[in-house]
Amino acid sequence: MDENRRRDAGDIRRGPGVPAHASNDTTQTFGHDSDLSFVPFGSELSDAELNAIDALPSGAALLLVRSGPTAGARYLLDNDVMTVGRHPEADIFFDDVTVSRRHAEITRDRNRFEIVDQRSLNGTYVNGERVDRASLVNGAEVRIGKFRLNFFVSPADLTADAEK
Repeated sequence: MDENRRRDAGDIRRGPGVPAHASNDTTQTFGHDSDLSFVPFGSELSDAELNAIDALPSGAALLLVRSGPTAGARYLLDNDVMTVGRHPEADIFFDDVTVSRRHAEITRDRNRFEIVDQRSLNGTYVNGERVDRASLVNGAEVRIGKFRLNFFVSPADLTADAEK
């Protein structure tokens, strides 16, 4: 290349298969399906996490981030629809390129919760299986990008379900 000529976008070297016009604001793929093997967490919850679960009112649930950039974070699920994604206005904001801007929604119908994938690039996993839509049961593992979470319902709702 002529040393006196300015570089333009076409001169930038990129990895194989990455077009010169690719944006940095895109979701990156998260390895292969073999990287997403399901290895459940044990029940090693801290006292603070157990207390947070015990304090949940009826009709609410809790997502605990077990691994990923925000491990230890807790998200209260107490609305009928909660959005999950990399968009700054998401109810559950995961600032990581393995998460789509509008990755998933968690819906509530009384004391039942469901997760619905929003056509995310890396998919949404529940207990190791990729899902488009799945019911969330107490203790379920949810994987969104690099984030592994556990879902817990209010103990009051577990008691009510057992009595039915």
